[in-house]
Amino acid sequence: MGKKRIGILTSGGDCAGLNACIRAATHHACQRGWEMVGIRYATAGLMRRPADAVTLTPDLLDSSFLRRAGTVLGSVNTGDPFAFPMPDGGRADRSAEVIEGYRSLGLDALIGIGGDGSLAILRRLAQQGGIDLVGVPKTIDNDVALTENAIGYATAVQVAIEALDRLQPTAASHDRVMVLEVMGRDAGHIALNAGISGGADVILIPEIDYRLEQVAQKVRDVRAGGRNFALLVVAESVRTPEGEAVTRSLSGQTRYGGIGQYLGDRLAELTGAETRVTVLGHVQRGAEAVPQDRLLASVYGAKAVDLIAEGRFDRMVAWQNRQVVDVPLAEIVDRSHRVDPAGPLVRTARQLGISFGD
Repeated sequence: MGKKRIGILTSGGDCAGLNACIRAATHHACQRGWEMVGIRYATAGLMRRPADAVTLTPDLLDSSFLRRAGTVLGSVNTGDPFAFPMPDGGRADRSAEVIEGYRSLGLDALIGIGGDGSLAILRRLAQQGGIDLVGVPKTIDNDVALTENAIGYATAVQVAIEALDRLQPTAASHDRVMVLEVMGRDAGHIALNAGISGGADVILIPEIDYRLEQVAQKVRDVRAGGRNFALLVVAESVRTPEGEAVTRSLSGQTRYGGIGQYLGDRLAELTGAETRVTVLGHVQRGAEAVPQDRLLASVYGAKAVDLIAEGRFDRMVAWQNRQVVDVPLAEIVDRSHRVDPAGPLVRTARQLGISFGD
């Protein structure tokens, strides 16, 4: 096979492991004698003239990139090129500019590292522009369909567990109920896994409806049993018992955030307990990748290059049954990997006496 020129980009929210994936893809491609081009700031970089890109080499991406948080290529999670926000307040279709930017780089294929939303947009661009695309799943929420694990998820869970480990002794020292709000836009994987591993008394996730009185009763039961503290973990997308989303406006966009404080205030009223609320937010994104994410990212990056070598496009690298596989990108669009309320982890949590407030 002749020399190829491959583009790679990171799109959507950043997370741990992105640099490890970029590094693996670059090393594997260069071993084949190919050229790897890093596209900076994803579709935004392709809209610039000239397109914002840099040549990547193994010498540039040494072993320190396994440890480095964030993404050296930069990323965007706003500005859908099919409905791009313009200065006059309107929206414009700038997809043709993105495709033109891609073509100007003389690329033979593209590796797109993103979550479900980013991959859906990249696939639409690929279909429109005849781009040979391979997708790699990354999201701390772990909600990309057809894969058991996405890059960044394991590290986000570890950060949440460490937070619980630190909250427990201060809760015990002051007879408090600690509420920890973690990320989870559409799925409660972080809250569930961290809650079990960190010894939470209550886990609230968007997949399971709850009643506030049931949560309050769990706190009362814990205190009646002789323990002077309680730990509650809640995913940011959990709604109030009335079904209202708790959000805030940030840079003109509506974001989840505030359910932790809502619960802390209500539990204080219902139980008389002193409550404190911690919101992890972007702390979960910026951590140094744990070994699981470094390994997964490396496997995914190398597999993406293999798919290009095999001429297998419109596919996404995935992890299923302890193996790296690939699945059709078309099958992940408009789908989500959510917590199974009847699944083994929820069942285990209940067996441990953890309440879901239902």
